[in-house]
Amino acid sequence: MIGTRIGVYDVVAKIGEGGMGAVYRATDTSLSRQVAVKVLPDAFASDAERLARFEREAKTLASLNHPHIAAIYGFEKSGGMHALVMELVEGDDLSVRIAAAHRLSPTAHGLPLDEALPIARQIAEALEAAHEQGIIHRDLKPANIKVRSDGTVKVLDFGLAKALDPGGGAGQAGRAGAEAGVYRPDRPDRPDLSASPTLTSPAMLTGAGMILGTAAYMSPEQAKGRTVDRRADVWAFGCVLYEMLTGTRAFAGADIQDTFVAIMRDEPDWTRLPATLPQALVAYLKRCLQKDARQRVQSMGDVRLALEGGFETAASPTTAAVAPAAPRGRLAWTARAVAAAVIVALATPAALYFRRAAPDPIVTRLELATPPTSDPLSMALSPDGRQIAYIATTEGQPKLWVRPFDQATATALPGTDGAAYPFWAPDGRAIGFFADGKLKRIGLSGGGPQVVADAPTGRGGTWNADEVIVFSPRSVSGLLRVPAIGGTPAAVTELKVGDNSHRWPQFLPDGHHFLFTLGLGQTDTRGTYVGSLDGGTPTRVVPDEVAAVFASPDRLLVVRQGVLMALHFDPVRAVVSGDPVPVARSVGVDTTLSRGAFTVSATGVLAHRPGGGQRRQLTWLDRAGRTVGTVNGPDDASPANPALTRDGQQVAVQRTIQGNTDIWLLDARGVPSRFTFDSNLDNLPVWSADGRRVVFQSSRSGTGNLFVKPADGSAEEQALLVTPEGKAPQDWSPDGRTLLYTALSPKTGVDLWALPLDGDKKPFPVLQTAFNEMDAQFSLDGHWIAYVSNQSGEAEVFVRAFPESRGQWQVSTAGGTQPRWRADGKELFYVARDGRLTATPIVTAADGLSLAPGAPAALFPVRLASGVSVGVGTFNERPQYAVAPDGRFLVNLALDTEATPPISIVLNWDAPFRK
Repeated sequence: MIGTRIGVYDVVAKIGEGGMGAVYRATDTSLSRQVAVKVLPDAFASDAERLARFEREAKTLASLNHPHIAAIYGFEKSGGMHALVMELVEGDDLSVRIAAAHRLSPTAHGLPLDEALPIARQIAEALEAAHEQGIIHRDLKPANIKVRSDGTVKVLDFGLAKALDPGGGAGQAGRAGAEAGVYRPDRPDRPDLSASPTLTSPAMLTGAGMILGTAAYMSPEQAKGRTVDRRADVWAFGCVLYEMLTGTRAFAGADIQDTFVAIMRDEPDWTRLPATLPQALVAYLKRCLQKDARQRVQSMGDVRLALEGGFETAASPTTAAVAPAAPRGRLAWTARAVAAAVIVALATPAALYFRRAAPDPIVTRLELATPPTSDPLSMALSPDGRQIAYIATTEGQPKLWVRPFDQATATALPGTDGAAYPFWAPDGRAIGFFADGKLKRIGLSGGGPQVVADAPTGRGGTWNADEVIVFSPRSVSGLLRVPAIGGTPAAVTELKVGDNSHRWPQFLPDGHHFLFTLGLGQTDTRGTYVGSLDGGTPTRVVPDEVAAVFASPDRLLVVRQGVLMALHFDPVRAVVSGDPVPVARSVGVDTTLSRGAFTVSATGVLAHRPGGGQRRQLTWLDRAGRTVGTVNGPDDASPANPALTRDGQQVAVQRTIQGNTDIWLLDARGVPSRFTFDSNLDNLPVWSADGRRVVFQSSRSGTGNLFVKPADGSAEEQALLVTPEGKAPQDWSPDGRTLLYTALSPKTGVDLWALPLDGDKKPFPVLQTAFNEMDAQFSLDGHWIAYVSNQSGEAEVFVRAFPESRGQWQVSTAGGTQPRWRADGKELFYVARDGRLTATPIVTAADGLSLAPGAPAALFPVRLASGVSVGVGTFNERPQYAVAPDGRFLVNLALDTEATPPISIVLNWDAPFRK
């Protein structure tokens, strides 16, 4: 997005992101000024409701012309993109100012009066002007108020405002109010998302993962889902003014229910107001926060008038009036008796009210928009439910993002390029993740990632209070344990014959036992198990092919046919009982990974989204990136690692159907036929030079080994190389005599080996260094090998001679993976760090002993699907494209990567179980 042009606006930097879109700084090239551009996410552009709401924001802002309301300059529609161009308001938002005041003087109440009152007066003027135009804000809070360095205030984000009738009547206002509820009792399964700030602004989550941001500023009638009018803004203004003056919220609680109870029942702590605050303002502030809207200040104009006299020290006429003389004698006794009776009459219902149990928790569903991602499964709620970590793509690279629910935007953590599968430390201060063939951790207080252990193709981790991490280092392996600060990993589970992968571990409450999934295994063994740090035989608890997740205190969550189900689970006895209960629908899964697209915290917060395994399409592209054909149709079976015969007439690809991954062959017509039939994992196909045989990796005899089978299916597959370490085939030499493969070593990581296919057939190392070498391919004459190594600190493409290991030439200059030779050997293609397919000329010396790479040239950006593993350049994955003899590219394209569905946040999902 940065560096692109929308109309006459050049986008130069990202400012923030929220539920209604990302906001960028841009240059207006026609008027030479800086503007703010809010871009509606592509995922929403096809959503008529969201698009209508976005256009309503433009029209609403266009009708407001006031010095304290951010102006709108235009509404751009270009190339399917919708953008709102607004005044760029520099400076901090009010929440930052309040927090800064507290940091400077923790004992102070809030902002100084000479700073707070002028700000409040400008906010009041903005709201008054909006109300005069028949518009209510409905989402006023400190984060929506900007304060420039000169003290000028701008009220932002009228995106949730509703236009009222000119007279402020109940017609349209009533309809707006009817839509404002946080929960619809008539449709508990379908909360209204059309207008409610609570349900459309994910920035409002805080506390223990509950709605406090906007909820803390909601009027009682708005919280109850009743009609809202301009008096809801009066209430919100009172909450904001109280917070400015005291440094604390007027109504707060540990979760949404506590907050709503406080709004309905409690009074703010008026003793926190500054002693120097004029009594007239104290009286008006109290009237702004009257729970009965009829008793509340009815007009922001009245509030503004009070603020304009806010520096006077005289008490208001109401509070300063002379009290009448105390009654005497019989009259005095009567007055006291009546007063006592009134007090008793009022006290009785009040006592009953305060003794009432807190209202039952309700299931509340929200939506959290994220940047595009090709990995929708990678998300994790923090243990306390206050924030969520997820993977999103930025500048062509997946990165780890964190969204605290009490903030308006998410943050991409630096140094997390290529990240996948985040999991939290138990205190919520650090996150573990996988990237660059390593298990890493990163603290949220600052600093870069730290390497914990090798994990060439990690498949999940979990972290206990004793600072022990259990993780899956490879797509085919048992689980290891390692100190969270790093160290030597030790096995805690071991693969048995027929087991393909132990993955997605999750500690149970005792911090000693953990769940894990036996993925991609045989039907009678796959499922979720309970293991122990002591080792021993794990216990299977459910047979599902998708990982079950523990939800405190006594539930397992698992996706079955797109429905997230809850099962009663005893974590001590490892026993499941009772009937499953549906919790959420349209929850995505990826059977290739044996994982569902959901995460749960221990505090009653659930997050999930649709999608899972990418929809993919084997597509022919020309050198300009234009589609010139397809192979078969869009494929939901997660096709991966396509391989072409040298004549370009046949394709071998792995596909996963009902949790079973096999090799499939497709002819020139694109007709698929299954090639392997074993219930174990068969993947990573490689053609022989003559197209008569296919070698592939299989777990049928333990850790991934190499098997070979005639392409015509005339004979059964035969074991080609069976050794204890994991292996992945890379390429078959043009003369048919050598097979390149990668092997995992506990000492040197991923190494490049060669297997002679005649003679003594004894493997020998081609590259065995302290770095990872992978993605290898022979040149057409067999004299050179292109490969990827991280010896420079990041993945780069290199070429060296074969079989004699002389010389090394770096081809990529700023990161590169997935190298592929052009048929004549005069050019090498690779995927650059920015996701563009790149070409580099290769000139070989006359004596054939050296070569000279030319300058890389970007061809086109390409949305490559990931294979079994996430990202590119990993041990158990090969390039996701192939080069045909005629120069076309057969690409495994990820479809719909820009249409990333939002994450659904569900509060109190377990409320039905508590009754």
